[in-house]
Amino acid sequence: MKNVRRGIAAAILLAGCLWAQSNSTEQQVTKMLRDFLAAVPRGDRQVFDSFFADDVIYTRSAGLTVNKAEIMKNIDVRAANEPSATYEAEDITVHPYGDTLAIVNFRLVMHSAKEGKQETTRLRNTGTFLKRNGKWQVVAWQSTRVPESVEKDHL
Repeated sequence: MKNVRRGIAAAILLAGCLWAQSNSTEQQVTKMLRDFLAAVPRGDRQVFDSFFADDVIYTRSAGLTVNKAEIMKNIDVRAANEPSATYEAEDITVHPYGDTLAIVNFRLVMHSAKEGKQETTRLRNTGTFLKRNGKWQVVAWQSTRVPESVEKDHL
């Protein structure tokens, strides 16, 4: 009977540790995502370099796949084309897989001005975060533009 109680206690302790670990992963990755989106308008190369892994595969909403070198090359283009744009994340879901892998899905909301008129664009994004050498980075990213008809029906 003692062994059964010890086994149950060990299982409860392990479940608690796994929950705390996954909760910590969720918090870390969510904070990293929010910090990144807040920094995007500044076009800070160091922020982009830290966020994306060297081997990232990024599929843009137009269907074009780019690597980190292309992401880094386009930072200045984004800043020039959308100088007043701001970005935020809504409806964030994080699925941690142990303490080194997490899948994130969220609705990206971009606020910008076009010809003096405010615009809001929504995209659904899914990212794969991998923790290497104690540091989270994005290794895969998929962005899909949400059509206006879907936006109106689901907001």
